[in-house]
Amino acid sequence: MRNAEFTKEHIIKESANLFNTQGYKATSISDITKATGLTKGAIYRHFENKSDLEQQALRSLGKVMFSELGQSIQEAQTFQLKMEATFNFFETYMHTPLYDGGCPLMNAAVEADDTNTVLRQQAFNMLAQLKASLCKIVSNGIKNKQVRHTVDAPFYATIFIATLEGGIMMSRLERSTDAIHKTIAHLRNLVEEISI
Repeated sequence: MRNAEFTKEHIIKESANLFNTQGYKATSISDITKATGLTKGAIYRHFENKSDLEQQALRSLGKVMFSELGQSIQEAQTFQLKMEATFNFFETYMHTPLYDGGCPLMNAAVEADDTNTVLRQQAFNMLAQLKASLCKIVSNGIKNKQVRHTVDAPFYATIFIATLEGGIMMSRLERSTDAIHKTIAHLRNLVEEISI
């Protein structure tokens, strides 16, 4: 890796950590210069502006998340095992997160109001990718006769994501894994109900 590429990756990594723990609005370029040991000029040589850096940092966080989750799902052979891999990812995330600060999708979605349309779009893209992945798992389950043919894949993908993200949010606020365990237990029952 060339020095310029290494520097850019270093900025993205440190910024992503700051954005995910402190928030996008609350993190200043000065915070990023302190974390990276670089000057503002060096940062702006690699990024058009703070918004560009925010977008690339969130994309990087999403890449880590989807890489880890995707590998577990790919290794599983059936609909039920793929859903179990998904649930395990979110459950394990509570004990050993891939990065500090919680779920980057939830953090960005909460912070990206109507005033930060670029960050909102990036968070929306992450959500769309997660939803598409779960839709595919359900659809393939139907095709492979592991899921009832009457099941609406987009509907269930929405329910799975909303329940998992809600469980994470509650567990983080309550500083307990109780909510994520209960929501996953409920989703496991749901998977049993729609399975053949």
